Amino acid sequence: MIKDYKGYLFKDREISWMLFNERVLQEAENEQTPLLERLKFLAIFSSNNDEFFRVRVAILLRNKKLGKRSHIQFPPDVILSEIQRLAILQNERFNKAYDQIIKILAENHIAILNENQLTRAQKEAVVLYSRNEVMPYLFPVLIDEVKVVPHLKDRAIYLAIKMTDSQGKLKPKHAIIEIPDSPLKRFYQLPKNGESTHIMFLDDVIRTSLHTIFNIFDFDEFEAYTIKITRDAEFTIDEEEGDDFRKGLLEKIQRSLKQRSSGNPTRFVYDAQMPRQMLDFLLDKLQLRNVNLIAGGRYHNFKDFMDFPKVGKPEHYYPSLTPIPIHALDESRTMFDAVSQRDYFLSHPYQSFDYLIRMLREAAIDPKVTAIRITLYRVAKHSNVVNALINAVKNGKKVTVLMELQARFDEEHNIYWTNKLQEAGARVHFGKPGQKVHTKVCMITREEEGKPVSYAHLSTGNYNGVTSRIYCDHGLLTKNTKYTNDLEKLMDTLFQSPRKNKFDYILVAPDNMFKSFEQLIDNEIKNARAGKPAYIIAKMNSLLDEAIVKKLYDANKAGVKIQLIIRGICAIVPGIPNLSEHISVISIIDRFLEHARVYVFCNNGEEKVYLASADWMTRNLFNRIECGFPILDKEVKQELMDMIHLQLADNVKARIIDSDFDNKYVINTNPNIRAQYAIYQYLQKKYGPPMPSI
Repeated sequence: MIKDYKGYLFKDREISWMLFNERVLQEAENEQTPLLERLKFLAIFSSNNDEFFRVRVAILLRNKKLGKRSHIQFPPDVILSEIQRLAILQNERFNKAYDQIIKILAENHIAILNENQLTRAQKEAVVLYSRNEVMPYLFPVLIDEVKVVPHLKDRAIYLAIKMTDSQGKLKPKHAIIEIPDSPLKRFYQLPKNGESTHIMFLDDVIRTSLHTIFNIFDFDEFEAYTIKITRDAEFTIDEEEGDDFRKGLLEKIQRSLKQRSSGNPTRFVYDAQMPRQMLDFLLDKLQLRNVNLIAGGRYHNFKDFMDFPKVGKPEHYYPSLTPIPIHALDESRTMFDAVSQRDYFLSHPYQSFDYLIRMLREAAIDPKVTAIRITLYRVAKHSNVVNALINAVKNGKKVTVLMELQARFDEEHNIYWTNKLQEAGARVHFGKPGQKVHTKVCMITREEEGKPVSYAHLSTGNYNGVTSRIYCDHGLLTKNTKYTNDLEKLMDTLFQSPRKNKFDYILVAPDNMFKSFEQLIDNEIKNARAGKPAYIIAKMNSLLDEAIVKKLYDANKAGVKIQLIIRGICAIVPGIPNLSEHISVISIIDRFLEHARVYVFCNNGEEKVYLASADWMTRNLFNRIECGFPILDKEVKQELMDMIHLQLADNVKARIIDSDFDNKYVINTNPNIRAQYAIYQYLQKKYGPPMPSI
């Protein structure tokens, strides 16, 4: 551990993130988690780790090279050393959890076999599958004599192979084979044998065929170990103003995506069983002496377990939770009829994202609708949102889209849909120079009684129908002019004029969001000092902005009670006398990803409640265009607050975030409250039984 963490007012960003990913790992270790869901948490942990080394560690390595200090506390080399220590410890826990899961799977007649555990009949089936389906995609590279080893791709996995002659007559040779990821699947399910299910990694299928692959040589002994390189995935784009920015951004991002695959190595993961002599040979050949070395297990890229074959019993998975209907919307002739009467609050994944799709689908064919404007950040590979927008264009509607091309790791999807939208005739904008557009807003203009009327959807989450089934987010469907008048100004800023507008209700970063939050916190400080009720409840993905953290410390000293629900990075240190003794922080990690941003201020008993696309991070408050909005409808506000209080009461999946960094679960004597299930039951009780499974 970095020496004397407790002496600092701020936790380091990178270490805090690793502690978040440890909470994901805890779900894989937890024997109460359904068996095959535990494998998926290993996959999430692995995928998270990849991104962390591709981006955050890459930035630290750059800063170390340039002599820059970490953004708050520690020099890069200190953080990098701590990252290496934690990564090794977490990897050991990961392997232990995996071994335990594999053992329990075997007890349930689900066996993951390697090439040495096959019966004669199974080996014949595997050899046949390998010859017909796998070997056409294998292209080994001999590396002994080459001066420069061909480029190893970021995140791809390879078999490093040593070939020897048992008679000792031939000099050993080394080769590398990329394990293909498309169109092949990572797992091969062997033909059924009684009640048992047998599955092999593609890696081991390839191992069964090494003699055949290298039959041109006279070697009779083969060793094969999995290796993986993680590369720097961060890229910067030189941005011009005005038309030059819009015209050149697409081309620059496409060029940068190609560069990403050849970024500098940040991590080398290898099978710990690999002999040291062979490891040294590879490190020299691949020029990897100065990167993070992680001794892993036999297999890498556990993110592929997200696509593990659907095997086992129902109890090995989470029980299905079908969407809870909003009957007033289901029974309304059109969505516009319903939203004309009142605001509608949607909580995903408990309620269906299809309500928004329905509204866009109706807008596409409604003769009264003239225009649709929307901001898109992360778009699904198969997007019903974009298909609805394209259909609207075909029906003569004016469709204007702000597509954020710089949404990290979703650039290719967004470029694909940009081209589709432009081909259909939609107007597509690419954001602002120097700022990502992270707002999640949609506006539909409709002619009613001879006048243009605006309908809006505002959200904490992306317009992504796939992630809406696993991300916890909130959305609001409204016709209230207090929202729509402000949103017209926001749309003007995004699509028309760069001039700043004054917003009466919504919060917009970087214009007024930080200042508004600062004033709301100051108001709680003033009320606390005056002996009035004062509290703050805030839920977000990450809390990192130094000015906000200091302001919360000031509020604590004034006696304001502060309850935080933070899924990921948390820079604040709770529970320190005379600094943060009135601040508590929990993190909820469960079957769904907590993604909503909710901000509650007591306001002397007249609560002000906001939803937002932004976390309390410097990048969100100052370097991105974000949107926050107050909840004005009393019934909607009460529903949201009921859900927040259920989360604050969670004592099953909530962890305590404090200065000890040990991710302890919340434990108390109250009846068990598992917030995600409690919220589902709450909404079920309020809205009625769920819809049939879809």
